[in-house]
Amino acid sequence: MTAFPRRPPRGDRGAASTQLVLVVPALLLMALLVVQFALTWHARHIAQYAAQRALAAARTEDGTAADGRAQARRSLAALGSRVLTSPSVTVERTAAQTTARVNGVVIRVFPVPGLVLHASGTASGPTEKITTPTGGQP
Repeated sequence: MTAFPRRPPRGDRGAASTQLVLVVPALLLMALLVVQFALTWHARHIAQYAAQRALAAARTEDGTAADGRAQARRSLAALGSRVLTSPSVTVERTAAQTTARVNGVVIRVFPVPGLVLHASGTASGPTEKITTPTGGQP
């Protein structure tokens, strides 16, 4: 009688491929979400920087709200034209207070329907005016 070698059971055959098919898409999705939220964080910093630059230009004694808007647009063009899309710049200047706001939409890495992330930055400060000291000579 001839003895044939016994084959191992086939219960685990293909298990590694199945696990790979299930795990890799989940890991890729997590990596894309991390990148998306990192871009959102970066876009917020860009918006804040543009708002601060707009405030610095608009709050000077000879500055205007239009000067602030122009400076914010230059800053956005230099830094965030791809990351922060559809930016809107608002500068309000009164005799006492100047406020600059920059809002925009963050670029999407993963095309999820309905996922629209916004980034904004606000800067506010007193409007500068030159005053003369009152009182006597020092």
